[in-house]
Amino acid sequence: MKKLMLAAAALALTSGMALSQDVVRMGTEGAYPPYNFVNDSTGEVDGFERELGDELCKRAELNCTWVKNDWDSIIPNLVSANYDTIMAGMNINEERKQVIQFTQPYTPAMPSAYAALAADADIEGGVVSAQTSTIQAGHVAESGATLLEFATPDETVAAVRNGEADAVFADKDYLAPLVEQSNGELVWVDGHDTVPLGEGIGMGLRQSDAELKDKFDAAITAMKDDGSLNELIKKWFGEDAMLFE
Repeated sequence: MKKLMLAAAALALTSGMALSQDVVRMGTEGAYPPYNFVNDSTGEVDGFERELGDELCKRAELNCTWVKNDWDSIIPNLVSANYDTIMAGMNINEERKQVIQFTQPYTPAMPSAYAALAADADIEGGVVSAQTSTIQAGHVAESGATLLEFATPDETVAAVRNGEADAVFADKDYLAPLVEQSNGELVWVDGHDTVPLGEGIGMGLRQSDAELKDKFDAAITAMKDDGSLNELIKKWFGEDAMLFE
């Protein structure tokens, strides 16, 4: 769940283009499982957001295609009309709302967490790694710890493993399988395995694309109402995942 530097995007001009095109282009990072990743077998974008996005497009009667973009430029390239939406584990927050608009959230506010090589890692006075321009990086910067930023989430975890950082701070849903599969190498930091941040994850759109936002909002509402969104969340995040009531 992510916090971008928005200065470059704020300078760009926006125009309502999405619905005038035959195809709605869905922008994602493709590097943040289980939200989004590239399937090694097919070379295509996969994950929770791919499956959800395809279903939303079907319900909204939109012809959609997927575009992969690096995280650090994902908002500027939306504003510049290189694609029409962002579905990339992006948390809704006030800073981003100054530049783009969001649909209603399609996940509840999922928690973040600290992981390290030792459960008593120093996360207040030590070095903590986080992906650049995320809400987690912003949190660490205000915590008193030394923030070590990386362009990709994989690099943040590698920094802990190779001793560059005392701990990593990221979405718990991203870290959980890495902790579980590490055979005890990675552990949760005591008392900091569930840190609430953000307002929930939503789809980002240009501020001018009100009609497109309305179509996706209606589709998200329909999936909440019929229970299919909760089922999809459980499929990708497990039976204990946070669900919509």
